[in-house]
Amino acid sequence: MRESGMMKPARSKRITWIIPKEKLFCPFKLNALNEMKSKKEKLFLFLATFFVANAIIAEIIGGKLIVLGDPSFSFLLNLGLFETQVGPFILSVGVFPWPIVFLSTDLINEYFGKRGVRQITNIAVVLILYVFVIIFVTMIPAAAEGISPVTDVAYKQVLGQSMWIIVGSIIAFVVSQMVDVMVFHLFRKKTGGKMLWARATGSTIVSQLIDSIIILGIAFYLPGKITFSQFLGFAITNYSYKVLIAVLITPLIYLGHGMIDRYLGKELAEELIEDAAQNSQA
Repeated sequence: MRESGMMKPARSKRITWIIPKEKLFCPFKLNALNEMKSKKEKLFLFLATFFVANAIIAEIIGGKLIVLGDPSFSFLLNLGLFETQVGPFILSVGVFPWPIVFLSTDLINEYFGKRGVRQITNIAVVLILYVFVIIFVTMIPAAAEGISPVTDVAYKQVLGQSMWIIVGSIIAFVVSQMVDVMVFHLFRKKTGGKMLWARATGSTIVSQLIDSIIILGIAFYLPGKITFSQFLGFAITNYSYKVLIAVLITPLIYLGHGMIDRYLGKELAEELIEDAAQNSQA
């Protein structure tokens, strides 16, 4: 029976958590994740910028040829069915920026894998085509006679490359990049993630053999500008330079690897490398 003048105390309501407490918003954890994501994005942007910039520069300046060493140096190489003259070592100055391209490719391979290399390759190809379109468009209007310090002849002679060279260089670039990433992660799998020098140098040596054959074949041999014997001789000299560069920049790869690890932190660096390896095997 209810007593007069007496009221029962209000019962406290129990709160039922719909979201587990461990999943609740944690500003400190979110800030840490955002910082890690920011570092990852900044690293990719930095490497991609250097990669694309040097790839474009190499295409633009590639028309100038130089001779390394003694211009009279040459020898006959017997390949069984025929002989080819190797030397003098004639190279395009477009090979000068390629050590940076090699280095950037190896580091992107290491931390971002196949997807990262494919992204920067696509970006580079689009921008290279864009640059060539702009160059060809600017060749249409005539230079102001008596005013312009650069004549139409000089402008076209320096910047106007043949369509064969453009097509050959782009195809060689795309194919060699895809070969590079495949060989890089094949070496990584075989060595269990060890021997950075082996996968970095090995992938460059294999991919640049493909690159040298494709670009010289499309740009010079197919149009009939050089004989097959000359094609082989030029391919050997160009490839020899690229192999030498791949070996010489090996210490820079370790230097870049160490700098990136310190920037990202050990935990994030290892996570990126592992994700890159797994995604590239898929």
